[in-house]
Amino acid sequence: MPLPPDFTLLQVIPELETGGAEQSTIDVAQAVVRAGGTALVATRGGRMVARLEADGGRMAQMPVQTKNPLVILGNAARLVALIRQEKVSIVHARSRAPAFSALWAAKATDTPFVATYHGVYKAQSALKRWYNAVMTRGDLVIANSDYTRDHVLAEHQLDPAKLVTIPRGVDLDRFDPAFVTPNRVETLRAAWGVAGDDHRTRILLAGRLTRIKGHLTVVEAARTLAADGRRDFLVLFAGDDQGRTGYSAELQAAIGAAGLTDTVRLVGHCDDMPAAYMLADIAILPTSVPESFGRAAVEPQAMGRPVIASAHGGVTETVVDGVTGWLAPVDDPAAWAAALARAIDLGPARRMEMGEVGRRRARQLYSVDAMCAQTLAAYEWVLEARR
Repeated sequence: MPLPPDFTLLQVIPELETGGAEQSTIDVAQAVVRAGGTALVATRGGRMVARLEADGGRMAQMPVQTKNPLVILGNAARLVALIRQEKVSIVHARSRAPAFSALWAAKATDTPFVATYHGVYKAQSALKRWYNAVMTRGDLVIANSDYTRDHVLAEHQLDPAKLVTIPRGVDLDRFDPAFVTPNRVETLRAAWGVAGDDHRTRILLAGRLTRIKGHLTVVEAARTLAADGRRDFLVLFAGDDQGRTGYSAELQAAIGAAGLTDTVRLVGHCDDMPAAYMLADIAILPTSVPESFGRAAVEPQAMGRPVIASAHGGVTETVVDGVTGWLAPVDDPAAWAAALARAIDLGPARRMEMGEVGRRRARQLYSVDAMCAQTLAAYEWVLEARR
């Protein structure tokens, strides 16, 4: 059953700055527009709004990022008005705080409600479990990996018939080595201060500067390698601190104290991630908290780059240990030093072979087209069930 001709989707997400949930929001909005529908996103805003609008979607700006109960109530009223004005067919929430106002608005207007569980939310109390459970109170819950699905079933005792796994997708047109020109890579090399005659193995950690991403584990691992006399590698941290200036300062201090200012660099936010992965030899994802999916482990594989990732969460589904990359113990600098050394010593030719296996697997399993098609099919199922 195709989407009805007057189909209008309203997605609700705190911000459209950066991240996997945000990218999925953009991708699904584009898919709805391509299918002939209308795509709205209620959000505070952010740098990705331009992409949303370029794809034919529309932003409804409101403070849905807040956890203030009074503002959440106000957002519910705003969403009710928007749903009625735009004749919204389905409301799709992608975060817990805005899910409260989105769910109330959906119930007030008798509109189907879908929520995507983008992360594994820990609950230390009954109140927190109740807060997290807002994502399960609609017509359908989408889990972004089997790891997330298992968590939702265990945590909320949800009817499995109301839960579907749809892995996040990667834009395989954007993340395709064939489409990245040498000029783009050279532009990035110059911007990041990597000399043309610098033949060190380049190791890229892409992600916002926050403690859970594991930067400090990598700094300590790099110090171990340097203490062993190794200077044949360059670590690049690509991402901004989004206002966490204390952590970025701590990171810089740790790099300086370890004597690694020429070996580990903070290069800031990157808008051209395909070129960044082409510039890199190895991508790493040393998260201390499990990623529910881990797009930053799949994108480099789509670009033909092997990945070293922490051995927990959704990346254990996307990185095949010893085949498309390596899984390393969490928060273990010595183990990470060994994993980095193994990847460096493998050499360019063997890394390229491993990268090609990962590229083929990523294209087979994690296309954004497949993710969008499954999401639209989920919407169709919800609409049919309501009928």
